[in-house]
Amino acid sequence: MNHASSLVPERLCIGVFDSGVGGVSLLAPLRALLPDARIRYLADSAHAPYGERDEAAIVTRSLRISEHLVAAGAQLLVVACNTATAAAVTELRRVHPGRPIVGIEPGLKPALARSRNGRVGVMATAATLRSARFRALLAREAGARQVHLQACVGLAAAIEHGELDDPQLAATVERHCRPLREAGVDTVALGCTHYPFARSAIEAALGPGVEVVDTSEAVAAQVARVALPLRGAAVNAEMPRVLLETTGEVARLRRFATRWLAFEFQVDAAPADL
Repeated sequence: MNHASSLVPERLCIGVFDSGVGGVSLLAPLRALLPDARIRYLADSAHAPYGERDEAAIVTRSLRISEHLVAAGAQLLVVACNTATAAAVTELRRVHPGRPIVGIEPGLKPALARSRNGRVGVMATAATLRSARFRALLAREAGARQVHLQACVGLAAAIEHGELDDPQLAATVERHCRPLREAGVDTVALGCTHYPFARSAIEAALGPGVEVVDTSEAVAAQVARVALPLRGAAVNAEMPRVLLETTGEVARLRRFATRWLAFEFQVDAAPADL
């Protein structure tokens, strides 16, 4: 088969990346809304977690990965990482003008809307919480209401590298949930795409009556809206419908994906020079 005849026209290709496996939590709602799209996902696990790196390093990695995904045919980019969105989405939009880029940020607005007692918690990385982008969100949405910010140092890394039923992970979750319980919050926004993997442990640690807000479905809906006017480019018919790549351990990404995704996918190592 020659190259031209192996191309399928009018097939939307979406590029998604995260500092590690966390962004896998976004793929199910994304696939549900855009079942015909090709998805290229890059887990930058060799450099995870971004929340413990400086901003310049996060921007550098985000630009390199975005170039890789665009070269692979992505017409729309999804920054499935709160930290990378806060640090790099402005630069990504400057470097890729005219290409839709959807970021992700803690669901502070919906959490505030759902709160009954006006006390809301945000669980996120330290880098996300100290970013100018998040501080602007906080100033815009919180008003006089109480928002308790919990920098969950080590939690993303524990999820990335451990087993979800590991007692050490449960201890890390408890350490970060205790201050939120003591503050009397009734709603908590998860500000990292890794955290939904530990949602059951987080809910148990927060206790009954505390609602946990995850924005993955809202982000997927935004991607679907942005994708509406796009026309798919010609893509290689032999490319998997959903291809997951990682700069880290292929087995780890495959394990998370198998647990969370109910559709077919392929998992490969990312190019060595990425």
